[in-house]
Amino acid sequence: MAQFGVTTALTSIVLSTFMAGLGLGSWASGCLIQRYASRVRFPALPLYALTELLIGASAILVPIELESGRALLERFPRTSSFSYYLACGVWVALTLVPWCALMGATIPLAMSAIRRSFQQESNRSFSFLYLANVLGAVAGTVVPLLLIELYGFHGTLRIGAFLNTLLAACATTLTFNREFGHGEIDKLDPAVAVRASRNGSRRHLPLLLLFLTGLTSIGIEVVWIRQFTPYLGTVVYAFAFILGSYLAATFLGSRVYRFWSRRQQPEGKLIWVLLGFSILLPLITADPSFHVGPLPWGDWRVLIGICPFSAILGFVTPMLVDRWSDGDPDRAGKAYAVNVVGCILGPLLSGFVVLPRLNERWALFVFAFPWLLAGMLPRWSTVGDSVQPQASWQNRIPYAAAFLALFLAFTSKGYEDRITPSIVLRDDTATIIASGEGMAKRLRVNGVGMTTLDPVTKIMAHLTLASLDHTPTRALVICFGMGTTYRSLLSWSIATTAVELVPSVPKVFWYYHADAPQLLGSRLSHIVIDDGRRYLERTSEQYDVINLDPPPPVEAAGSSLLYSTELYAAAKRRLNLGGILEQWLPEDETMGDPIVPASVARALQNSFDHVRVFHCVVKNSNVKTQGLLFLASDAPFAARTATSLVQRMPATAIHDLLEWGPEMTPEKQLADIMDHEVPIETVIAQAPEAAALDDDRPVNEYYFLRRLQRSQIWQRMTQVLAGATPAASPGS
Repeated sequence: MAQFGVTTALTSIVLSTFMAGLGLGSWASGCLIQRYASRVRFPALPLYALTELLIGASAILVPIELESGRALLERFPRTSSFSYYLACGVWVALTLVPWCALMGATIPLAMSAIRRSFQQESNRSFSFLYLANVLGAVAGTVVPLLLIELYGFHGTLRIGAFLNTLLAACATTLTFNREFGHGEIDKLDPAVAVRASRNGSRRHLPLLLLFLTGLTSIGIEVVWIRQFTPYLGTVVYAFAFILGSYLAATFLGSRVYRFWSRRQQPEGKLIWVLLGFSILLPLITADPSFHVGPLPWGDWRVLIGICPFSAILGFVTPMLVDRWSDGDPDRAGKAYAVNVVGCILGPLLSGFVVLPRLNERWALFVFAFPWLLAGMLPRWSTVGDSVQPQASWQNRIPYAAAFLALFLAFTSKGYEDRITPSIVLRDDTATIIASGEGMAKRLRVNGVGMTTLDPVTKIMAHLTLASLDHTPTRALVICFGMGTTYRSLLSWSIATTAVELVPSVPKVFWYYHADAPQLLGSRLSHIVIDDGRRYLERTSEQYDVINLDPPPPVEAAGSSLLYSTELYAAAKRRLNLGGILEQWLPEDETMGDPIVPASVARALQNSFDHVRVFHCVVKNSNVKTQGLLFLASDAPFAARTATSLVQRMPATAIHDLLEWGPEMTPEKQLADIMDHEVPIETVIAQAPEAAALDDDRPVNEYYFLRRLQRSQIWQRMTQVLAGATPAASPGS
């Protein structure tokens, strides 16, 4: 994200490249094992150890490769062109695919070691390894969030490299155990060979199912994010909660399969009906009318909505691979690669095709339909060429499930249905909702409130421009929002550029401002759909002012890229001599953490020679806005009063400043802000230990341990550990 941006196209490139590497490694390693294992008397575990050691090296080398690619791609003038994305895709592939292929090779290599030593158990070896891998993935979803808070991204990568090295050492040590890895791979148990032969002659239905499960699982994860974000928010812990719940339920389903598979019973087509219907459970739990008690670390609606599907997926995925491979690493590698291909196409289909055209309800129905249809087909089984006769009531279940699915798709309500009047637009990045009337209008992105019609967004423009020592000619605003700051900058009759990540957001500019069509048609108006950080780093344009108003909340995932030292360095290069950077840092009920404003203030202080800070508290009839307004420049600020600043403003700008009040005169409007100036040292002194916020240590995004230390739970824990009896609180 820091090197290439956070656009949907680039996110898809990275995800697809990662999955492609896994699939390639799984397929290639299986083929190599099939071709050469019988000729080589070398134990399989040392190869596994070498693979893990190389994966550990990637933790050190990949960041270097990404930084090199960023430097190379800075030569591209247009950051949203097809050629730029193509070049990014090539470089990301060259960087990630070799290392991800090594990750994909680990399971076939481990299966080879198991087949050498435990042939009687090898037909279920994939599910054994899959179970262990998913359990590790659950830990990998949670633990790194804590490590990043403590040690930063690079420190966490070094810990990952150490763990991979430890894995390699363990596998090497295990090699000396006579029980492991020294069998002859070309002397298979006859029963295993018969099963493998039978699988080879059977139709490729398991592979088709593996492709569809991969397509479905990752495709609906994109839908889940949009459905549950209004309830969980946009912080990294919310996304980790969704992913952790998905993986934990997958583990439980895989554990059930390991127990069930000992009896070698056919699964029947009812499992596919249940899989299809479970996809639609979020239609119930994401409905605003669905009420359930909150969890301290998430929301019950997420667990109820996604865990049944995830558990069934955890059951059928290892079942299909076991059934297709019968312990053969080559066949398992190919089967897993087919599943990965589905995982690659799933988010592309969901994000770029389905969601821009359908709401979340019908998007889920699209993914559920093939599985509901499978339950209606007369010959749908992965075991043999026929299915056992079923009772009549079992034959009716698929039709009842399909009817109920249609009923849910037509009758369930999404988050946007509770908001009226509203305009809902969807694109490949997000679902946006423009709602309200008069001064109560709001903008929501994926259900999260972004901004309101607020006088502070006007002051961001006018105070910054009036503080210049020269006549401004060009301005840049990053994060378009409702377009209020953009509109205020244009009131100075200067060329103004706005950079917005979500394509649909500027399309509702007219909803909030009646003069939007005229402003957009002006030769001074320029709107760019791109990642704001990436635009700053690669544009050749120079500006007199740069306005930064990142989307709330301050803790939002990825928002640190618009508060960091690296961003300010890029902004300095794009400012004209004497230019000013404006940074808005909101304060809300969730931000009682002095480290965040202190780290942002220190980053600005380290980046610019002169910084002014204003504590804004503005009230109007609809909302109270509170936050810190930073003005930063390498040129000293002239000592000006509110009256002298107003004298520097054109009449159109003064009219714009007073449009929403709350004061009656422009002097009073600006004075309300300027009278609350605080020294930047005061902000830093609130948390003097805070380092400057940078890309490696995004303290605003990773805060769990800090807040835990301030909580009553932590205080009681420390008291118990110290041997003291915690005092009872009133009413406890």
